[in-house]
Amino acid sequence: MPEVIFTIKWPDGSTEDCYSPSTIISDYISEGEDYPLSEFVQKSSRALELASERVMKKYGFRCTSAEDQISKIVVASKVFKPDDTVSCIGMK
Repeated sequence: MPEVIFTIKWPDGSTEDCYSPSTIISDYISEGEDYPLSEFVQKSSRALELASERVMKKYGFRCTSAEDQISKIVVASKVFKPDDTVSCIGMK
């Protein structure tokens, strides 16, 4: 399963490399796009949940790294306002 590292820029200007075990993330988040924080959290969480389900179907267990990434995004988002902007600045 091809993994993807997507780099985001938080509203405060800090960047973070995020992990997805599947390319499905690119169906929800696009490089070079800006998202309202609440939309980014929703889209990235949904994509990472689906990615974890894909791992389950292929290997028989969910991807704990994807689930950890959802938690990290949700926790980090709490310090910002829902209409602040998150940017996806890279995918590899």
